[in-house]
Amino acid sequence: MMRERQDRVAGERVNGAAVPAQDGRREASDYHTSRPVASAGDWDSWESWNERSRIVLSPVAAPSILGLFGFAGATFMVASLLAGWWGSPATASPVIAPFALFFGGLAQLLAGMWSYRARDGVATAMHGTWGSFWLGWGLLVLLTAGGILPTSVLTSRAFGFWFIVLAVVTTFGALAALGDSLGLFTVLGLLAAGSGLLAAGLVGPIPLLVTAGGWVLVASAAAAFYTAGAMMLAEAFKGRTILPLGKYSAATNIPGRKAMQPIGYPGGMPGAKIGQ
Repeated sequence: MMRERQDRVAGERVNGAAVPAQDGRREASDYHTSRPVASAGDWDSWESWNERSRIVLSPVAAPSILGLFGFAGATFMVASLLAGWWGSPATASPVIAPFALFFGGLAQLLAGMWSYRARDGVATAMHGTWGSFWLGWGLLVLLTAGGILPTSVLTSRAFGFWFIVLAVVTTFGALAALGDSLGLFTVLGLLAAGSGLLAAGLVGPIPLLVTAGGWVLVASAAAAFYTAGAMMLAEAFKGRTILPLGKYSAATNIPGRKAMQPIGYPGGMPGAKIGQ
């Protein structure tokens, strides 16, 4: 491949003899030590130089697999508690807090940082935001359980302002997710709506809206479980679609179809892929 590129740039060698290039460029005496003469900005000539810049890729697995599972696990337990499915927040929250802090918080925050490497701005913002939230929530619950803060802070108006910020950031994430898939948009759209209901319910205060927000967040967690599972199955089966994610390419949503292809950049980034 390299030899073919060099021959095309500066001419061909036939039985050891140099044949001039068809586009008028002179061939250098030695490919490995000299440059072909070309006008400034000539892409083919630049590509044939040994001195050109190179990018070494280090592929990573899709970070959102871990991030979405972490988010779904923590959100499902806390949101179902807020929705009144089980237990009492005063007694159950301290038990949930360590799990939410490490799985929903630390693991998701790490997934957000790895999303930088995957060149996925939406995942970076969403996992970074919600990973930080779960770290903060877990710390707040542990402080109340230790008697350092009163338990009322978890139902206070100030706590409701957390969800105003989360709702705004997640709404932008949901709009950006429309460029990727309907599956991810569903996760973030429900998450933004649930955050808005919790914000209104806590700032109001309107307890009914807090319960409604818990139900919507449970739906968001269910969508996140599905999306993360679909991504993991696709990666395990070498790019074959097992569970459709609502991609805009029809072929990508057909189970069994191998529709995932790497995106190659001509500008010195062969095989590089943006996203997950």
